[in-house]
Formats: sequence, C-alpha cells, structure tokens
Amino acid sequence: MTDTIMDALAKQIAVEMLKQPKRVIQPDEALISSGLIDSFHLVDLALFIEDTFGITIDDAELNADTFDTLKQLAELIRSRQ
Repeated sequence: MTDTIMDALAKQIAVEMLKQPKRVIQPDEALISSGLIDSFHLVDLALFIEDTFGITIDDAELNADTFDTLKQLAELIRSRQ
C-alpha cells in the first residue's frame, strides 16, 4: 500500500483500535461489515480522520456504506480536501 492516507488509516486502526501493530489491513478489506471494528471504534476513527485530515464527517456517514474499507475512506477524505 503506497497511499499515504490509507497508510495512516491502516496504522491507526491496527495500533490504536485493534492493538495489533503488525496487522496489515488491505485497501478493500471490510472493516465494519466483517466486525473488525465496532461502533465505538467507528466514532474514534471518524474523530481521527477529522483531526488528522481537517475534514468534517457527518454522523449519518458513520456506516458501512461510507466507512467499510480503507479505499472508501481515502476517497471520502480526498473529496473533501
């Protein structure tokens, strides 16, 4: 994975949420629908994205349609920067 946005997201999820620093999260790996992250982590991830990338995430976007893969998240971030 050479995308810096996806790298930052993957690191945050692996280290801070899953507590598995060596875990590799693939760009198309399901995060929410697979149960990898739960609703508490979802809110933490949204706050991380807002703070790190300077964008705003609407509460209605906190779902598997928007937040289920690193690729989806990176596209959302890029569209708002």
